[in-house]
Amino acid sequence: MPQFKTIRQVAASGLISEHYLRGMVARGEAPGFRSGNRFLVNVEQLKEKLNEMSRTEAGETIG
Repeated sequence: MPQFKTIRQVAASGLISEHYLRGMVARGEAPGFRSGNRFLVNVEQLKEKLNEMSRTEAGETIG
């Protein structure tokens, strides 16, 4: 079962900064959903997305 956390909980874990994650949510790039006034982040999908982004950016700099 996927693990969902609030933006602050994800930021407190040290995975990504709160500011950057809020920007991802605003741009519609963060995996998760709104529940009332909170955005709940799918932590596993976020980790996969960040890994994919880092591979893409590394590939662009090398190539």
